[in-house]
Amino acid sequence: MNRPLIVIFTAIVLDAVGIGLIFPILPSLLQEVTHSKDVAPYIGTMTALYAVMQFIFAPVLGALSDRLGRRPVLLISLAGAAVNYSFLAVASNLGMLLLGRAIAGLTSANMSVATAYITDISPEHVRARRFGLFNAMFGIGFIIGPILGGSLGDHWLRLPFIAAAMLNACNLLLAFLVLPESRTPAREEIDLSALNPLRPLRWAFSVKNVLPIIFIFFVFSATGEAYGTCWALWSSDVFQWNGLWIGLSLGTFGVCQTLAQAVLPGPAVKLLGERGAVLTGVAGVCIALIVMALATQSWMIFAIMPVFALGGIGVPALQSLATRQVDESQQGQLQGVLASALSLASIVGPLAFSSFYFVVREQWPGAIWLFVVVVYAISVPTVLGLRIKTPAADSAIEIAGV
Repeated sequence: MNRPLIVIFTAIVLDAVGIGLIFPILPSLLQEVTHSKDVAPYIGTMTALYAVMQFIFAPVLGALSDRLGRRPVLLISLAGAAVNYSFLAVASNLGMLLLGRAIAGLTSANMSVATAYITDISPEHVRARRFGLFNAMFGIGFIIGPILGGSLGDHWLRLPFIAAAMLNACNLLLAFLVLPESRTPAREEIDLSALNPLRPLRWAFSVKNVLPIIFIFFVFSATGEAYGTCWALWSSDVFQWNGLWIGLSLGTFGVCQTLAQAVLPGPAVKLLGERGAVLTGVAGVCIALIVMALATQSWMIFAIMPVFALGGIGVPALQSLATRQVDESQQGQLQGVLASALSLASIVGPLAFSSFYFVVREQWPGAIWLFVVVVYAISVPTVLGLRIKTPAADSAIEIAGV
């Protein structure tokens, strides 16, 4: 693997670490600063705020990287992440925590730039493989983040943020020293209207063939928010897990997800096709969620994780299909739109799932996972109706991972 890819994948891992490390400690942290035991609404609000900032700034950073270059935008966002985690380590009240999560959402919007960078340096026939690695790197970060947050947070709730600040500072130094620019920046004057976060979405609606794919990403992202919003509360309510066990459970899921996305997408697409791979993933997740809803013993959650991880096998194929819908000059804009759509789902998801959990918490906490199954089911008709463009034969073989 070449050095630029190593730096980009490291940035992706650290973004996922930053997302995941707060999950195990967030209920305890909010109880500490709010002096309240019922923190479900606060969790939904903080998670949604993070996503609002991603929604606003992902298309902005994507468009800026098209004009100014990928490297400077990535460096600035990495520096901002290191500063932000240092800020969160000393936040003493709810207002400071909200501000810190807002800044974290802004800096994590560099995912769209990282995706555009991979597109720049990857021929079309290897993009699916590299997007599979992209998701695998995110999975690795999601292994490290919850375990790091849970284990360090049991010693001191602020210690995970200090560790994240140090990791981001190291990656900033690595990127500054070895990361080259991936494309010749456009030297034209920046059109300020292009920085409007809603403009790329209007552009997306004009490219009709990407809308179904965007919708599927939207649904998958919305369902994914249920885990970050409700997992810690649910596992504490049902199994009385502490931060370490919450982190270990999320880390186990990350291990299974990473292995699945690193190994299975190519063979799955070859055997089932893109549509079949997506539907198989949805089926696996829904089976796992039903088991979780009915689980009475904690070992059942760990046992179902391999089936749960099947949910990611169709995503790399969808990402590769999306990149073929626009030309090379618009890849940054496209990735910004995809990231923005995912962030929009991440605004709606936490608020909806935290509100639903608040309603069912006393009677049946596991009902939250059946609600997630219902949301997943919304995507099935769209998947069945996808018009999948067939690439050239040699590209199809490469996309299949052979």
